[in-house]
Amino acid sequence: MAARPPQGDSGEPESIEFGIAALDARLDRAGVRFPATTEELIEAMDDTDVPYDAAGNTLDVAATLRELPAERFESERALLNRLHPVFEERRRSGAGSLLGRVRTLLPF
Repeated sequence: MAARPPQGDSGEPESIEFGIAALDARLDRAGVRFPATTEELIEAMDDTDVPYDAAGNTLDVAATLRELPAERFESERALLNRLHPVFEERRRSGAGSLLGRVRTLLPF
């Protein structure tokens, strides 16, 4: 997913990536090749905190991967499909709290 950042600064990117889109971009930048194990994925990514919402809240992908029963992913699509529900659940649970609702209203 992506959301438009506040307008006014032309030096900023046109959108803010979060969730699976942010993870996909992070994997592409890291040059991850599949099939890959959990540990190979973690080692390839410099930073495993990936934003799961437009407010910038993050999910530690390393910790999440270590909790999954699968230790090897045959393709990037298989990895993203496995992690998508985790990102969505985190986004929904964060949006349900009072703090989460207030954060979604703020532009920063």
